[in-house]
Amino acid sequence: MALEYDLVILGAGTGGYVAAIRAAQLGKKVAVVEKEKLGGTCLHKGCIPSKALLRSAEVYQTVKKSNDFGVETSEPGLNFLKVQERKNQIVDQLYKGVRHLMKKGKIDVYEGHGRILGPSIFSPSPGTISVENNDGSDNVMIVPKNVLIATGSKPKSLPGLEIDHENVITSDEALQMEELPSSVSIIGGGVIGIEWASMLADFGVEVTVLEYEPRVLPLEDEDISKEMLRALKKKGVKVLTNAKVLSDQVKVVSEGQVEVPYEHKGETKKAEANKVLVSVGRSANIEDIGLQNTDIKTDKGVIVTNEFYQTKESHIYAIGDVIGGLQLAHVASHEGIAAVEHMDGLDAHPVDPDMVAKCTYSSPEVASVGITEQAAKEKGYDVKTGTFSFKAIGKALVYGDTSGFVKFVSDKKTDDLLGVHMIGPHVTDMISEAAVAKLLDATHWEVAETIHPHPSLSEAIGEAALAVDGKAIHS
Repeated sequence: MALEYDLVILGAGTGGYVAAIRAAQLGKKVAVVEKEKLGGTCLHKGCIPSKALLRSAEVYQTVKKSNDFGVETSEPGLNFLKVQERKNQIVDQLYKGVRHLMKKGKIDVYEGHGRILGPSIFSPSPGTISVENNDGSDNVMIVPKNVLIATGSKPKSLPGLEIDHENVITSDEALQMEELPSSVSIIGGGVIGIEWASMLADFGVEVTVLEYEPRVLPLEDEDISKEMLRALKKKGVKVLTNAKVLSDQVKVVSEGQVEVPYEHKGETKKAEANKVLVSVGRSANIEDIGLQNTDIKTDKGVIVTNEFYQTKESHIYAIGDVIGGLQLAHVASHEGIAAVEHMDGLDAHPVDPDMVAKCTYSSPEVASVGITEQAAKEKGYDVKTGTFSFKAIGKALVYGDTSGFVKFVSDKKTDDLLGVHMIGPHVTDMISEAAVAKLLDATHWEVAETIHPHPSLSEAIGEAALAVDGKAIHS
């Protein structure tokens, strides 16, 4: 006998479980199917555990510099097993919280692998879900009115490069390391690669970053990339841009030593390290979920949807990493809410990528919203910019970190705010002010009119906004 629901969600990561909660709030009978753990990649293999490790690295560096603050200590030591233990405790606490939310919302959780079936005795249209239970019991058949695919993504590799999970690893394995290697080669200088480069360098690991593009963090503003490069080099990180890794030639040359051949400036060179961390993006989890039993279309490895996240099968929606775009947990959450509200006939608000705050939790941190100066010019805007350094901010001096700056990009003709870009202390906590300004269609001078408290790091936002018109006070 098949079980009936208003909505069944495949995948209970951030996007999936948030969508489930919103649907339950709307009075729907909801079930989620998750083959691993509630919370998905973000909670167990991504956002939360990596930031816990980054925080430990930050504290380690702070203690090492404590004499600068007049706090005299002996030389600090690093117990990496305790670092990992703290990370696991944080993850476990949040995992319990998600499970509580499912019970609170009376959302049924099926632990197993869900597949979409085609038309059958259960339903004349595709969408019945067959759940292969993790405990080996008989499959469960679920018949929903709507389906939401939120199966997330997994780390990519390069052609010919085998992830052996010991010498050549992804962030999944890196998060489970019981001891730190003495050296690491990181392939990829995007967000994940830079976070790991920063963290490992702060832990005392020798780090080399190999980035194919001309600069690290290639999706951020060029000035941000330059500042990040400077900061990484100051930490002792060796960064090679325009480096093409010869992925099919990566090999273990001796016990605990991996060789990475690459082409750089017309020459073939080699990087050697204890481990190789592959950080070249993520691919959507769309295999073996039954798409072939539907009319759902895919393109370049992701599911095709309309602006309200409907697939070709109008009763089946998809959100998050499986549809491409910005692969961010907070994006998946908002897409999930919009999809559920559209199912319910409400006035749904799809995600506008230009309104999404993006963060890199390295040291220094990076945060941005809107488009870069380069992208604005390519779109035909006549731009004006304002930049203000944290070196002139009293709270940054008090905090002990004056690295970085805030940059505003505005339309010279209309004063419309096109983008805000930050690198420096706690900018991932500050970017929301800029995101609200973008949402409200504010101008840079309206942000400048906002009275920012003194002393605070946020004063850099007000000063950068003033700097667009050459009115910064403390520059």
